[in-house]
Amino acid sequence: MIVVSNSGPLIALAKLGLLFILKEFFGEVFVPPEVWNEVVERGKGKPGEEEVRKAKWIKVREIEDRLSVEVLCRDIGRGEAEAIILAKKTNALLIMDEKIPREIATSLGLEVTGTLGLVYRATERKAVKQSFENIVMEMRKRKIWISDEIVEDSRKAS
Repeated sequence: MIVVSNSGPLIALAKLGLLFILKEFFGEVFVPPEVWNEVVERGKGKPGEEEVRKAKWIKVREIEDRLSVEVLCRDIGRGEAEAIILAKKTNALLIMDEKIPREIATSLGLEVTGTLGLVYRATERKAVKQSFENIVMEMRKRKIWISDEIVEDSRKAS
């Protein structure tokens, strides 16, 4: 299965010390250039930068359809736009948390999951020792924004 990730899930999972679940579940993860730039280049010294830079299984994949990216950039950020276009081109599972970009991706026929969906799956498969509830509490403590609705949706979707 090909997997494309946006910045938010990479940063959130790195903050929680759970970036490894992406490797465990998928083997490798692709990111478009703008996501790499957001997390690693412009994110120098910020949470997730070092973990993502060192993860050899996270690979940058170029975007060929620049026009579609530009069209999407009217409504969403460049990183989200590139991630959606890359996922569409490669028929990949898209890992993304932001509501509007997720809705756009879903409308384009993409399968989308988010940070909480992955965390829930990891707790169910015993890939992590903490409970789902403890990880949610840790996310809130670390100022990783999540609503109660998203928490419930994650439980139902997985």
